[in-house]
Amino acid sequence: MAGCVSRVELTVSCRSLLDRDLGSRSDPLCVLLQEVGGGRWAELDRTESIKNSQNPEFCKKLVVDYYFEKVQKLKFAMYDIDNKFFDLNDDDYLGGIECTLGQIVSSSVFTQPLELKQGKPAGKGTITISAEEIKDTRVVYLEIEAQNLDKKDFLGKSDPFLEFYKQYDAGMWQLVYRSEVIKNNLNPCWRKFSVPLQMFCGGDFNKPIKVQCADHDSDGSHDLIGSFETNLTQLQKAGGSSPVEFECIHPEKKQKKKSYKNSGIIRIKSCKVGVDFTGSNGDPKSPDSLHYISPDGINEYLIAIWSVGSVVQDYDTDKLFPAFGFGAQVPPSWQVSHEFALNFNPSNPYCQGIQGIVDAYRQILPQIRLYGPTNFSPIINHVARFAAHSAQQGTASQYFILLIITGGEITDLDQTRQAIVNASKLPMSIIIVGVGEADFKAMEFLDRDDGVLKSPTGESAARDIFQFVPFRQFKNAPREVLLHMVLAEVPKQLVSYYKWQGWPPVKPPEIKTM
Repeated sequence: MAGCVSRVELTVSCRSLLDRDLGSRSDPLCVLLQEVGGGRWAELDRTESIKNSQNPEFCKKLVVDYYFEKVQKLKFAMYDIDNKFFDLNDDDYLGGIECTLGQIVSSSVFTQPLELKQGKPAGKGTITISAEEIKDTRVVYLEIEAQNLDKKDFLGKSDPFLEFYKQYDAGMWQLVYRSEVIKNNLNPCWRKFSVPLQMFCGGDFNKPIKVQCADHDSDGSHDLIGSFETNLTQLQKAGGSSPVEFECIHPEKKQKKKSYKNSGIIRIKSCKVGVDFTGSNGDPKSPDSLHYISPDGINEYLIAIWSVGSVVQDYDTDKLFPAFGFGAQVPPSWQVSHEFALNFNPSNPYCQGIQGIVDAYRQILPQIRLYGPTNFSPIINHVARFAAHSAQQGTASQYFILLIITGGEITDLDQTRQAIVNASKLPMSIIIVGVGEADFKAMEFLDRDDGVLKSPTGESAARDIFQFVPFRQFKNAPREVLLHMVLAEVPKQLVSYYKWQGWPPVKPPEIKTM
């Protein structure tokens, strides 16, 4: 990593949050923001939302780059989530704190009272944050099932889910993973999952791990089915036809009943430790990577490039397309870049036809290191400069389509909102194709079919120019279906711009055939 910078993950929990819901408890979520100057804040990350809890322990870690030599001002804001929209304007504020990243990193555990505003406490609410440097790139892959779990529901069986905790200072337990809930099943099989080794056990294969199995209740009062303690060394013995089994023990039942055996069996079907490469896409040489090119020469990125490019290129006279990458460490300095030419020629980033883009993509993959974060605003602003120059001609001769293919969650949401609003006044459209299984809620927020997108300052977009398409929904569909979804709105967006400007169509050049 270039410079004096390291990546840290922040674990957040709260106690005694305000209760804003009638008839139930709040559904809290934590948003992490960083000061970007001039009293402005930009969102870096957010946790999951937890239903009906005034004492949430968030499973999702907040990841941030730590610069030792800089004062990085952070804000942690708690919200009660009342809908499925990404925008928080309609959600109740439960309090927050402002601090520096240095304060958190220098404390083993950082606890502060929450405030609704400076000097006004948010009831008795507190927030606790701990930081851990990400040093280990290995990942734990687990496959787990259970048998004969206790029945907890009066009218049904149980709705079991798992929670994994690692032990840290003073014997305290920290949540590292929470599984999905499987409804009405005493013999559940949870989907395969992975957890970074650093997060799972701090890289120590013998560090105690506690596994809890509970019955999910919609009001947040989950019932413990049972638990057990183990470590990664024991878990790794599972594999093939030899699962590792643990008795799921409910401590109160064990104490009260002499005949008590267990509350079910947890079976570790598989536990493997592998290497994860920096960036959301993994090592391009590994079949697990979204950038991995299969033996038949394709991946999701290439399918998206060919699908869209094959249509768009017919409307481009010279068939020269500028192609850029973002979110990678680029030689020779290995600085992170969010705007580098795929052909490594910044003064002439044009590729000849769609095949030229494909060739440049294939050639550059082995020469870069995939990295993060996933910032869209630099490349949007770059293309906007082309569009602004074209708009000065005052004719309907050029229209720009920016196609972004990404496998990562957006990390510069506020800057991207501003960039899109600015670009809405220019002859351009933005299409984002999301590949892989990342959480693309922020993209859906930007693709506002229910209203007008606004910048962080409240400025409305002049027109709708943004389209997001999740590739996974069309993975097994005919290519024409993906193509229709990706390009369906472009003609309307193009016409709306030129009508708005009052520019008549340009007469196309005559093509003489011999």
